Amino acid sequence: MFDTILIANRGEIACRVIRTAQAMGIRCVAVHSDVDAGAAHVEMADTAVSLGGAAPADSYLRGDAIIAAAQATGAQAIHPGYGFLSENPDFVDAVEAAGLVFIGPSASAIRAMGLKDAAKALMEKAGVPVVPGYHGSDQEPGHLEVEAEQIGYPVLIKAVAGGGGKGMRLVERPEDFTDALASARAEARGAFGNDAVLVEKFVQQPRHIEVQVFGDGTRAVHLFERDCSLQRRHQKVIEEAPAPGMTPEMRAAMGEAAVRAAEAIGYTGAGTVEFIVDGSNGLRPDGFWFMEMNTRLQVEHPVTEAITSVDLVEWQIRVAAGEPLPAAQDDLQINGHAFEARLYAEDVPKGFLPATGRLSHLVFPDGARADSGVRAGDEISPWYDPMIAKLIVHGPTRDVALKRLARALERCEVAGTVTNLAFLGRLARHEGFAAGQVDTGLIARDIDALTAIPTLETAVIAEAALAALGLLRQADALQGAHLWTPLRQHVRLVHGDTEIAAEVEVLSQGLRRVILGDDAVTAEHVGGRWRIEGQPIHGAAVSGRDITVFADYGQRFTHVDPLDRAQGAVGSSDLIEAPMPGLVRMVAARVGDAVSQGDRLAILEAMKMEHSLQAPRDGIVAEVLVSEGDQVEAGAALIRLEEGGDA
Repeated sequence: MFDTILIANRGEIACRVIRTAQAMGIRCVAVHSDVDAGAAHVEMADTAVSLGGAAPADSYLRGDAIIAAAQATGAQAIHPGYGFLSENPDFVDAVEAAGLVFIGPSASAIRAMGLKDAAKALMEKAGVPVVPGYHGSDQEPGHLEVEAEQIGYPVLIKAVAGGGGKGMRLVERPEDFTDALASARAEARGAFGNDAVLVEKFVQQPRHIEVQVFGDGTRAVHLFERDCSLQRRHQKVIEEAPAPGMTPEMRAAMGEAAVRAAEAIGYTGAGTVEFIVDGSNGLRPDGFWFMEMNTRLQVEHPVTEAITSVDLVEWQIRVAAGEPLPAAQDDLQINGHAFEARLYAEDVPKGFLPATGRLSHLVFPDGARADSGVRAGDEISPWYDPMIAKLIVHGPTRDVALKRLARALERCEVAGTVTNLAFLGRLARHEGFAAGQVDTGLIARDIDALTAIPTLETAVIAEAALAALGLLRQADALQGAHLWTPLRQHVRLVHGDTEIAAEVEVLSQGLRRVILGDDAVTAEHVGGRWRIEGQPIHGAAVSGRDITVFADYGQRFTHVDPLDRAQGAVGSSDLIEAPMPGLVRMVAARVGDAVSQGDRLAILEAMKMEHSLQAPRDGIVAEVLVSEGDQVEAGAALIRLEEGGDA
């Protein structure tokens, strides 16, 4: 067994690996970028090594620096986590050439599954069912169009080197194929440096079900399935295990197919075989097809751990150290049901735009597993994925587990940035999801209801006003405060685009009244806690002028200084600003260009995603204030249009 390992990653997965490794008595080495020097994974590790700049290319993607750090600190093995270098076969070769152990599959196994077309051809030979389609090398547009006709519309164009929905286009009519192909290829070329595509039959009511496999290089077992059908733009949102509606016959068929896939490439360690499933008429053994294999630990692995009582990271370390598979297939059983929800810093009303911010308050509820790489006081950086945590719950049945998830989401407390918490909460209480009617189109169909802004209750506004003035402290701590504090105070709050005026009266040591227009709300300190209109307060976090009341998954307010109110005026439509910190990846606009509303002017890359910045109106480009490659802050002026357009 190793005595020291290096974790070549950051955030929640680095913390996750360190936690298990240290429990096994293994010394852990963390690596970090300059901006991560004080990160949670660095604090948890036994020692840490700096890799360089904030950008992944300058730090977490520097395989040579990571290997050097392992050698310098006496590590015998490297755990890659997921993302970054976890599926880079050249890095695996370099690790082994340095005399170190890579805690994961071989380079040859990663290469075998690295390109979707080659992987599907390999799976066909291994007897694994694959989606009807064309995976050949002839990439002429005319040939691909003929293949699409033979497959039958609708079809899906997919980049062979793709992932995360990039280079993927759904084509429902023959006349749309040429444009969709060109668009998919352009996106794939920019994202992966490879514009080759494959064409597949599009499954009309698809479910995304994947099987967790684990191998020792010779034989493999499966640890049952996960349903990852709740997706938004091909990104998983809530995962569960086992899959709802799964039959013993189909579970056996999928498990056997996944094991064949793993053994066909001599797979070592944890991996996931992903299948597309036709959910239009129940789950059937003849209704699933191989999609791809992820040759690493998956983000959603905790739900498998919850239902099997297996620590997959411990298994990874033991098998990499030369031990045999810890269990045979017959030893593995399903116990209950589990869900995982991914909590992100993102602005849902603005189209799930990734967000930044300093977490002024972060509390997870008891009774749920929270895998997180951040703490209160940490910054959500524009350089990396904006995940705050994964919230995992387990229960004896799906119904109980889902209720526990809904309750856990309601009790999460996050302040300092916008999040998708309310969106997750509505999903957890979605009637169709509760009934097990899941498919990859559920979120898109109900997106308006899932992202609706809740009605703001008077009691919540009152609590925000009292918190802003510091009037929700313990009553005895305020004794005599009226001697130097005005008995009546005015406060102005901003919630979204709405400014709210409130008047607060201190009636006595434990009694307050908040006047909101024609409404008056009473707050009273009773039985050791504050109550508003007889109901316990929700609790609030105050950081500077920002107030978050923990009602309806967190309601955010800003306490307005009357002297600063003039600064809140809405600007004109002449200036295009950066919605978040990021890297200017492309500038399409040139001074003097005539542009139309909706035209793409620039692309900003932030948090592993590209964001297209569009013209807000028709006009002429007056100034281009940035260049490609510039790093900009949120609110930075990028492009200005000539004055005179409609605001």
